[in-house]
Amino acid sequence: MKKIILAFSLIFFFACSDNDSEDFTQANEDEITQFIADNNLNAQKSSSGLYYVIDNPGTGVQPTSSDNVTVAYKGYFTNGDVFDQSSAEGISFGLQQVIQGWTEGITYFKEGGSGILLIPSRLGYGNRGRGNIPGGAVLIFDINLIEVN
Repeated sequence: MKKIILAFSLIFFFACSDNDSEDFTQANEDEITQFIADNNLNAQKSSSGLYYVIDNPGTGVQPTSSDNVTVAYKGYFTNGDVFDQSSAEGISFGLQQVIQGWTEGITYFKEGGSGILLIPSRLGYGNRGRGNIPGGAVLIFDINLIEVN
């Protein structure tokens, strides 16, 4: 009986491990490029794989990846389902305290700037997800950089 339980435990462990290491890179790339095409976006791609659209570059201070900022945002999936949204006044945080896609992406705007960040899962919540965000999910954020604090 112990051998059967051990065998099932090992199978379960390795099955879970395979899911944790699943590579969503190509699937995310395909999903993002299809979203860009479907929405006629003029997106740029950074060397990390982050896509971004600058609707308004802004005219104020441009943050660095270690600054504190105030941002109003709406986060949604490529199917349009919203998973999070701030008030118009935004929220303040340090760029070292958020997902990599924000740490990098928000630095492309100056105060008063706005646009879209299209974030592959490896720059978001990875393979495990978080809360109502499933593992491997592409995240889209409408961003308005209100202030560099």
